[in-house]
Amino acid sequence: MADAGTGNVTVLLQRWSTGDEGARDELFPIVYDELRRLAAYHMRGEAPGALLQPTALVHEAYLRLVADRDWAGRTHFFAVSSRIIRHLLVDQARETRAQKRGGDAQRVPLDAALQVPVRDDLDLVEIDAALEALAAVDAQKARIIELRFFGGLSVTETATVLRIAPATVKRHFAVAKLWLHRQLRDGTARPPASS
Repeated sequence: MADAGTGNVTVLLQRWSTGDEGARDELFPIVYDELRRLAAYHMRGEAPGALLQPTALVHEAYLRLVADRDWAGRTHFFAVSSRIIRHLLVDQARETRAQKRGGDAQRVPLDAALQVPVRDDLDLVEIDAALEALAAVDAQKARIIELRFFGGLSVTETATVLRIAPATVKRHFAVAKLWLHRQLRDGTARPPASS
């Protein structure tokens, strides 16, 4: 996720937070490609003709992001982006499910993102429910999954956002992946062990 534009994004976010509207206009082309990559990644399992396309998802996420001006930097910006993208995709999946009355809901394969074998027919509503269940017993592990999966943040970037050690991120991510795998597989998973 890190690139040569990292410093530029942080500088533009700082300028924007002080009221420089021109910085916001300069920011969009820089972050657009990264946001579009994240959107395309998460929508790769969507059926053609889905209600929300990657470009529309990026624009909707960006509109919600520009409502705030208090950014600590690039990592914070993309961490918030990950949460917004997650909610937009889950809302779309819920809308689709409601339209189809529980029938052919939009399916998104999770195994590539979490690198554990899971069913191919998972949908975002199930993933969201599993993340909510995980958050009820361990909010930090759920946030790590959200930042890594929906935000595409690296271990180091996730550690920075959460103000924990990278080793802790790795350890919690591994435990959370296994817990989610069990939860999504059969819905009978026990809470993850604290470490």
